[in-house]
Amino acid sequence: MNRRAFNLGLFSAVAVTLLKPSQAQPKLRVNGGRINAHLAALSEFGKNPQGGVTRLAYSEADLQGRKYAMGLMREAKLEVSIDLAGNIVGRRAGSEAALPPLVIGSHIDSVPEGGNYDGDVGSMGAIEVAQTLAENNVKLRHSLEVLIFQNEEGGTIGSQLISGELPEKQLDLPANSGKTIREGIKILGGDPTRFAEARRKRGDIAAYLELHIEQGGILDTEKINIGVVEGIVGIMHWEVTIEGFANHAGTTPMNKRRDALLAAAKFIEAVNRVVTSIPGRQVGNVGKIQALPGAYNVIPGKVVLSLELRDLDSAKVEAMFGKIRVEAASIAESTGTLFDFKQTSVSYPALTDERIRRLIDETAKGIGLSTKQLPSGAGHDAQEMARLGPVGMIFVPSVGGISHSPREFSRPEDIVNGGNVLLQTLLKLDTMRLR
Repeated sequence: MNRRAFNLGLFSAVAVTLLKPSQAQPKLRVNGGRINAHLAALSEFGKNPQGGVTRLAYSEADLQGRKYAMGLMREAKLEVSIDLAGNIVGRRAGSEAALPPLVIGSHIDSVPEGGNYDGDVGSMGAIEVAQTLAENNVKLRHSLEVLIFQNEEGGTIGSQLISGELPEKQLDLPANSGKTIREGIKILGGDPTRFAEARRKRGDIAAYLELHIEQGGILDTEKINIGVVEGIVGIMHWEVTIEGFANHAGTTPMNKRRDALLAAAKFIEAVNRVVTSIPGRQVGNVGKIQALPGAYNVIPGKVVLSLELRDLDSAKVEAMFGKIRVEAASIAESTGTLFDFKQTSVSYPALTDERIRRLIDETAKGIGLSTKQLPSGAGHDAQEMARLGPVGMIFVPSVGGISHSPREFSRPEDIVNGGNVLLQTLLKLDTMRLR
């Protein structure tokens, strides 16, 4: 039996009967069978032979998935529109019009040959929460917005546009589908000529909550039900160029070489040594490398490689980079090469709101679920929404820690747990003063 069939077989087992409106809201629960059925249906758009999806932003599969999501939002009694940035917005008015909205959501676009859970769990979970509230005639004080962000996998484009952090020049860069972001926004129904009007300012939202799969293996390994996200790590990228001297590989003695690739190999090992020498959960990676001129019989005269460092603490990232620069200088001296570092992108850490973290933790434990506080090593739309107001993130386990792969899998019961924590946390947030 394949995983898709296995999921469908479990839907009836994890279904949760909806409570009547007359019952107390703390006992309100999402419909587990429905949320998992919606996930299975969404996975049909862009499905690939490997069992996952290739639903690239601005592709036909993306458009079909968005149409499906909008249909579900209307069924959940939300007023659905496309904002100027191309994000899908589902809104229901609250009882106190002066209050800023509570926002929940995620994304549905995927990486090439991705899985069926990254982004989808948070998006379908948010819609399910809205439908549960509607079916039980629960009206919040705050207006509710369900946001399905466009092109999260291409660099949190939709959320960057509304937070005001996307430079105009980036609109002309290609997305994974090959279309430019500017073209993509038009395809989705937004207007790139008015993207400045799409921006929101701090205080325009009361809070943002995002349900997501962990994408790592901590919760699954430790058998923890719910991850309470401390924050989303900062990510810094550099392009590292190493200049040596290209020469004949057969006639140049080993002790007379200025081998840029040998220097690169030493550098990669040094990156790993520096990152692992410091206590904590920081990570570093060299994921791309090009040796030139690239021939069997030519000593590499130039190497271009990538360097990525991530941590919740920007100061720690800077400290690691400083140590790596010292190592590079030593390698350059011993190999007769030159190193040049060009920073290509910076994404600063975004801590989640302490009050919301505490609320998620208490809510999960209150319905009998175990919790663990942990950082998010991956970027999320919550990172951009933190510029607009307090944010919180809820993680559910990823089996084996696998993500961005057709083998990505979260158990149906874990998804239901996450949906219930999202629902109950939202209800409690609605009663709080967040400013």
